[in-house]
Amino acid sequence: MGKLVILDHPVVQNKISMLRNVNTCCKEFREIAGEVASILCYEATRDVPLITAEIETPICKATVNIVTEKFGVVLILRAGMGMTGGMLNFLPNAKVGHIGVYRDPNTLRPVEYFWKLPSDSQERTILLVDPMLATGGTASASITHIKDKGVKHIKFICLISCPEGVEKLQNDHPDVDIYTAAHDPMLNDHGYIVPGLGDAGDRMFGTK
Repeated sequence: MGKLVILDHPVVQNKISMLRNVNTCCKEFREIAGEVASILCYEATRDVPLITAEIETPICKATVNIVTEKFGVVLILRAGMGMTGGMLNFLPNAKVGHIGVYRDPNTLRPVEYFWKLPSDSQERTILLVDPMLATGGTASASITHIKDKGVKHIKFICLISCPEGVEKLQNDHPDVDIYTAAHDPMLNDHGYIVPGLGDAGDRMFGTK
């Protein structure tokens, strides 16, 4: 079963409280979401293997540890866009993919409309990014598509999760670890996380 990692660092929790606040403007919301995404990215890459190499410092030769793992950041449109900048600040050499999936407001099921992944995705660890893990349908469908492209290593990163979404993802994809900054208790009748932070896309871009 994949891990559920809840990043309970005090500074992260303070940033989440700002994202929850209805009075936080879209500019601040985007900036804070990117900051939290960068910290989550740090946590999600904690177990990346290192290899040793010899370099020359200004003083002498030294044996150092380096990362050779290749990464891809795949964002679920459109709300994932607000997290991608923070991810790339931490992993500037990552390639970026886009997945267009939206949740039908009546059935709450995912509807796919766009896919564009890096051509060498199967050689990379893919970090799938979406602010909210609510019903889990969109995330699960996205991971299925990524796996269909031959990708073996996938991690899911979100700002807020809830039990329903985590259960769906762990049942459908038990090999995928989940990294979140907050784990809220429930969904409401409209499929929104409670207390959550509302519609992340609308909050980021000032739309309704």
